[in-house]
Amino acid sequence: MFLRESVTDRTLDLPPPYTLIALREAGDAFAHACAIADEEGAGTLVWVRRYDLAEFAVVLEPDESLAQARRAIFACMNALADALAVHAPPERPISFDWPDTIRIDRVLVGGGRLAWPQEVGEDEIPPWLVFSGMIRTCVVRAGEPGLRPLLGALDELGFEAIDPGEIITSFTRYLMAGFHDWTQTGFASIARPWLSRLNAYDEREIELADNGDLVISRTVGGEPSERRNLSATLTFPSWLDPATGVPWL
Repeated sequence: MFLRESVTDRTLDLPPPYTLIALREAGDAFAHACAIADEEGAGTLVWVRRYDLAEFAVVLEPDESLAQARRAIFACMNALADALAVHAPPERPISFDWPDTIRIDRVLVGGGRLAWPQEVGEDEIPPWLVFSGMIRTCVVRAGEPGLRPLLGALDELGFEAIDPGEIITSFTRYLMAGFHDWTQTGFASIARPWLSRLNAYDEREIELADNGDLVISRTVGGEPSERRNLSATLTFPSWLDPATGVPWL
């Protein structure tokens, strides 16, 4: 559905649908993937070689209109959360803030972002999407965790022997499995696990619309329903500090 068969670079032991492009530490995986998406095509994975961040971006190839293809953000976020769960201490739950932020035990560690060609209309099939993930693996020159209790890194949360490359490799495998389930059983197989990790909305019922909008139903007391627009929310990721280009800290 979203990945094309291609030759594999085994540097990160990636599954066969992926090709790897490695950037130096100063690189920008998101910008680079967007710049080469048309030429390189689906399955291209851009990786920035940093020890303090797991930073990567992957090119996807949708087969549905942009209005529905944006739902790929949920499959990608599920895959990233599952990859982190492999390495997380059991007492550290992983959760989402709508729609792109990842928290571990309530601490913001990073998130994902999604891009598409801006000239493509809502009813058109985009030639590509780019999902980029960024997780802070360790803290460099920051204040004590007690001064920033809801912002942090994996090393502060009990992750041991953190290897950004292992997180990214796990992500690619979980993403393949997620897209397979989506193709075989429908979008509900993606929506359910994503919603199960979404930070609570009190007693309100929540669901994802056909275009990925978050629909919040009324509470027991009769509060009117609310709808949160996915496309508008993806304009700029809430977890990303625009001054530094990395997760808030």
